[in-house]
Amino acid sequence: MHSSALVGLLAFAAATQAIPTNPKQAHSSSSISNLKSKIKNVVVLCMENRSLDNLLGGQTHKGLENPINNGPYCNPYNVTDPSQGHHCTEARDYNSVTDDPSHAVTGNTMEFYSNWSPDNKLIAEGKLLPNNNGFIHEQIHNYGEDANKTVLAKQVMNYYTEAEVPVLTSLVENFLTFNHWHSDIAGPTDPNRFALVAGTSAGHGSNDDSFGTYAFTQRSIFQQLGETNHTWLNYWDTAGGTGPEAQWFEWTKETSNEDKVVPMTQFYTDAESGVLPEFSYLNPSCCGVGTTSMHDSGLISDGEAFIKRVYDSLRSGPQWNETLFVLTFDETGGFHDHVPPPLAPRPDNLTYTETAPNGESYTYEFNRLGGRIPTFLISPWISKGVVEQKGTNNKGKTVSYSASSVLRTLGYLWDFAPFNPRVDGAASFDHLIQSTPRKDVPTALPSAITF
Repeated sequence: MHSSALVGLLAFAAATQAIPTNPKQAHSSSSISNLKSKIKNVVVLCMENRSLDNLLGGQTHKGLENPINNGPYCNPYNVTDPSQGHHCTEARDYNSVTDDPSHAVTGNTMEFYSNWSPDNKLIAEGKLLPNNNGFIHEQIHNYGEDANKTVLAKQVMNYYTEAEVPVLTSLVENFLTFNHWHSDIAGPTDPNRFALVAGTSAGHGSNDDSFGTYAFTQRSIFQQLGETNHTWLNYWDTAGGTGPEAQWFEWTKETSNEDKVVPMTQFYTDAESGVLPEFSYLNPSCCGVGTTSMHDSGLISDGEAFIKRVYDSLRSGPQWNETLFVLTFDETGGFHDHVPPPLAPRPDNLTYTETAPNGESYTYEFNRLGGRIPTFLISPWISKGVVEQKGTNNKGKTVSYSASSVLRTLGYLWDFAPFNPRVDGAASFDHLIQSTPRKDVPTALPSAITF
């Protein structure tokens, strides 16, 4: 056995000696045992740039905290001059948004703190809390000279109805939706996708040229599984736009695992043939009309059609009864969400600095999460129509879920220790796997609707 794998197993054993035994409690020995006995294949699909209030804001399902159930929620046009007016959340019908909202670190910071360069010390001490009031302000700052401010406000504040997103509506009604799942990084796509597979962004806060060049030495889920004889493939849409994340890591190239990055079309044939690996990581295409990731410049309906095809392939395949399908998003994409993002353990001692629009230098310390993003657990072992609220970490503390929750739970499934303090302190969802399978799961999801 590789020495690093042995160290991981020993650390995992030490970490699990004192865990609770309640089968309904996360991190418990019986819950983990149940997870291991039921789930043999995990499929993770990460879509693009949508907040929970934006994409699921019109879902009337009980337990979801969103604009239609608990709103409306309002933002001023200008955070420094509220007399300029405001716009409140309402049902929308934009299948595509061409004015891409900001999801840069400082853009996120304005959206949640109404300030591009807030006092980090006060944030860390819990004395400066996010108010989620800066979404329209940021959108007008970026596009105000070229577009009507009311249109810009609707772009970031409005939400989709149940009828506009029938695929997601069916998932909410039939499987489990997280009400408090946040992006790991309060920033853009690539750092968040990196965090999903490694628990950190390696100090990166922008979509810089390092991604995609086998440049990173951090430990990833791909390396972890490869060194412990678990099978994996990174399926990606060769049209490009997201990932493939396995090509971001030095380990993949040094150990000649480039052949484990394969076209998305192979996923459908592998699912049909029952030869999916233990871990399947899926990359949709991005960005613009005709791509599948639900990026705002593309079509929501194209993303829904893609999700349906993935689900239908899994559902009809011979591995369905031992599969857990995790559907999530990378980050909020600059779309409004009313729930303040919480603080979280720093994964490492790295920071990221950029110049804010006000000319000041702002350093993000990776000690807080981003906004809420839609995330689902899909499996015959998942109860019907459940809305999961916050989870617990291995210290018994109530915390929000995040991308690191995937790594925390997979660590229990495949016996590896948390990669870093962020993953160690994350909520796991092992306890959400039921002990008996359902017989009423949909054989196929409804068709997407162009609107």
